[in-house]
Amino acid sequence: MEDQLVQLLSATQTAQEDTRKQAEQQLLSLYGHQELPLGLIGIACHDSVPLNIRQAALLYLKSLVLAGWSDSLDEWKGQALVTEENKAILRQQLLALATRDELDRKLKAAAGLVVSKIAIADYPIEWPELLDTLLTLIPNATDGQLHGALRLLGELVEDSFNETTFFSIAPQMIKQLYDVAINDQRKPTLRALACKVFYGCFDILEMVLEDHKAVVKNFADEVLKDWIPFFINVLNARLPDPPSLDEEEHDAPNAIFYKGQIAFKLQVVKVLMRIRSVFPAILTPQSLVLFQATWQELSLLESAYSLMYIQEDRQSRLEDADGLPYTLDFLILEELDFMQACLRAPPVRAQLEQELQNQTPENSWVTQVMKLAVAYAQITIEEEGLWDVDVNIFLSEETSVTANYTPRTACGDLVIKLGEWLTEPTVNGLLSYTRALYSGSEGWKAKEAALYVLNQLLGDFQDVDKQIGPEAASGYVDFIRYAMQQPDAFLRARGYLVAGSLTRTSGDALQQIATSFLETSLQAIPSDESDVVQVSCIRALQYYLQALPHGITQPLQSPIILAISNYLAAQDMSELNDSDDLMITLVETLRDAILIDTRICITDNGLDTLFRVASHQANNFQLTMLVVEAFEEVTETIARMGGDAYVQLCARVLPSLTGAFDVGSLTEENALCNFAADLLAVLAEHGPEPLPAGFVATTMPKLTRLLLGSSDEELLKSATTAVKNIISHDHQQLFEWRDDTGKAGLEVTLFIVSRLLSSCSDHAAGEVGALAAEVVEKAGHERLGPYLEQLLRSVAVRLAQAKQAQFIQSLTLVFARLSLNHASEVVDFLASQDIEGQNGLQVVLAKWLENSINFAGYDEIRQKYVTLSLAFDAADEAELRRLPGRRPEEGYQFVIALSKLYDLKDPRVAQVQVQGDLIPNTDGRIMTRSRAKAMPAPLKILKVLIVELQSASGAPLDAAAVAELADEASDDGEWEDEPNPFVDLGSGFSREQLMAFAAEEPGGSGRQRDDETQGFLIDFFKRAATTQGFPEEFDQLTEEEQQRLRDSAA
Repeated sequence: MEDQLVQLLSATQTAQEDTRKQAEQQLLSLYGHQELPLGLIGIACHDSVPLNIRQAALLYLKSLVLAGWSDSLDEWKGQALVTEENKAILRQQLLALATRDELDRKLKAAAGLVVSKIAIADYPIEWPELLDTLLTLIPNATDGQLHGALRLLGELVEDSFNETTFFSIAPQMIKQLYDVAINDQRKPTLRALACKVFYGCFDILEMVLEDHKAVVKNFADEVLKDWIPFFINVLNARLPDPPSLDEEEHDAPNAIFYKGQIAFKLQVVKVLMRIRSVFPAILTPQSLVLFQATWQELSLLESAYSLMYIQEDRQSRLEDADGLPYTLDFLILEELDFMQACLRAPPVRAQLEQELQNQTPENSWVTQVMKLAVAYAQITIEEEGLWDVDVNIFLSEETSVTANYTPRTACGDLVIKLGEWLTEPTVNGLLSYTRALYSGSEGWKAKEAALYVLNQLLGDFQDVDKQIGPEAASGYVDFIRYAMQQPDAFLRARGYLVAGSLTRTSGDALQQIATSFLETSLQAIPSDESDVVQVSCIRALQYYLQALPHGITQPLQSPIILAISNYLAAQDMSELNDSDDLMITLVETLRDAILIDTRICITDNGLDTLFRVASHQANNFQLTMLVVEAFEEVTETIARMGGDAYVQLCARVLPSLTGAFDVGSLTEENALCNFAADLLAVLAEHGPEPLPAGFVATTMPKLTRLLLGSSDEELLKSATTAVKNIISHDHQQLFEWRDDTGKAGLEVTLFIVSRLLSSCSDHAAGEVGALAAEVVEKAGHERLGPYLEQLLRSVAVRLAQAKQAQFIQSLTLVFARLSLNHASEVVDFLASQDIEGQNGLQVVLAKWLENSINFAGYDEIRQKYVTLSLAFDAADEAELRRLPGRRPEEGYQFVIALSKLYDLKDPRVAQVQVQGDLIPNTDGRIMTRSRAKAMPAPLKILKVLIVELQSASGAPLDAAAVAELADEASDDGEWEDEPNPFVDLGSGFSREQLMAFAAEEPGGSGRQRDDETQGFLIDFFKRAATTQGFPEEFDQLTEEEQQRLRDSAA
């Protein structure tokens, strides 16, 4: 059997797909044969079998165990594949293999993984001796045996222990781990592995902490009283000198030892960070000692780090087969983060604040921290090489969107946190050290790093609306000018970036020289030989455009657009397909330049450049949304100018948009067509009424082709919106237009609506309701004739099938818009329809009322409800549309329509039964009350309007939800287990203040109070209270709803 299995396992390793699949099927066919598991373990234990085959045997054995060992395993397939007798044999042999002395690490790890899966099912009932065997082995184990035992323990801690089994063996197991960790006769990697297993124990402790707080804390106190002093000793122990590059490449003994020591120290720091996150109060008394030890070690390691990564290109970010990181950069990163965490500890803060009182900026500890941060923030040889080759990588690091967290970025975070706590000392300390640096003989990397750290600090200032003082800002000007003139490209680029950041965050302090900085950046875009400098200048332009008055930037608007256009013209666009950060930087800067004065879009080609970038990146959602939003602002402002400004805008952009449709269709690039449709929808939405002559004839042929031929869901939605906006603004021009077959615009539109309703998915047809509503409203019964009832029936039939709330909203809008002025006729029509065996009125009202609170746009309705007051009494909704600033959106129309339907007091409406209450919590989540109970439609209408009444009055913020958010946002920043009050280093806000602030935010969980809306609703309910049947409906409201109405009437 073993020979056959070896052949099959060998075949699974082949590159030939047919052979491989056949072997895999044959192995699966052997499931249930008892020779299979015994044969696989036999192969794994046989030294003469090739290593890859032995590993494959263990891999297939693991799959077999998961499928057929026990029904307690998640991947159990329903049939026991191993007998109890064979299970005992496998357990014994696998454990022996996992802890063998001389065995390949990968093989040992694979065996340990199988043991851990078996342990999930069998420990402790079927395999009670497992832990005793391991813990008995560890004290006197050889290095090979200990390695296997620790790996296996790690797997068991991660996968196999529950709360009961863990605490039954935890004291003995953690003692054994401690004994290994403190034993300096053991290899550093084994000591590191022991610490890693200990680290895993905190996941279990954290999991049970909430339910057993006192017991778990007492357990942790007892355990950590030995570990923490040991950790402090490890931190205080000095690393040996780093090996040479040659020694490292040839794995010399000192190089191996050095890597082991780093791995050991790093695991110690990781455990300390974990203790701090789970049991911060236990670590607080030692926080000052830990801070000092970490700072001292980081200071001592500066020269080694500089040698290995800033002067030489040593390997970085490496870990071994056991998952132990062992390169110096990883240790530095971990210690920088731990140092930052220690800065939050109350004893550390108290000590440092006291020391600062008697120090000057030149000799303060803050300045020493800046020195440390600048040392580790220097550009490494690896980064230098990458950024030289790919400027996009440089920009991704610059914009902090990279997942590559390095000592450089960690130093930026460290200085930011320090600045949040001690703003002025941080700024002055950095300035003081920068002065010393620039007056000395330090190389360009250190000078660049000082400005980089400043840039990070200024970026945080910008995020929290904080400014740097005028004196400090002026103090950096000479360093910036110096940097701009240096031959080193990265220092030069940093000078341009910091000049822009400093201008943006210093108020008016630098306005006199900001113009010269801006002009210097503008000149460098075409003239500097370095790509990094060019894109840095383009990015810096954003800062100037955001910070400086238009009086300064407007004369430079055309040169800025020209500089970016010329930069793009010099690029091979096909090579920029993966350069997302570069393209977004170009778009953002171009957008800011165009928005200085949007009239330039009529006379210059800035929009053409913007469209060109986006057309090459049409699949980049973030980038295309930036362009669409910018174009929306351009269109709005130009439309407000009046005259022929909008006509001129159309003359410039319509050829580009229709051309994009042609190119997109030709190349089958749906994303490009979708982008063009989005832009066209925006153009039509903000256009005047009527639209310019020829608008429909230019755009409708392209839109019609897409809407009748495409299957792309997003494209269909965007194109539908464009047609809807065209009808909304100029139905006359559309109805008079004819396509190339002679069909009138209305007939073409009805074909479009018919296709969307009959053969497209809910998502693709998501905007058809809004389009149909516009057609019904603008064409009216006179133009539609018999097609009106056909159209309404088609909408009702599709509504009966609709599942998505957004699609239901879209379709319901057709009937809501009609109900504004013809509520009775709508009820008559729907009541006469039979839809899949149900009355049409029941179908439509049930869908409408059961989903109304989920409809998008209700936040806006709640804040602008006053429109309802006008609409409720308006005889003609078209007149309402013409009122400036009072144009109702979909949400308004839904609520107006519900009011009209309630006022009908039609018995057919009262007979409609809807299920349950959908009531929003104040945290925005939806809570479903009893969906089993039905209620009459008029009662449901009242309930919806009562919810709106509460929202109009300013719904209270959910305290628990905000407290939870505040805890998450703190990032475990406290050193007390139960901090009170909630304090953030930078702001000093209490938890209550943060909650109140959130309640005031218009976009937050709270609702803005709207007195006019509230007044309208109060009047509505006062009128409703006098109508027949209201007392009975009032009695059916919940006590809370009744009280809201009583309060509103008081």
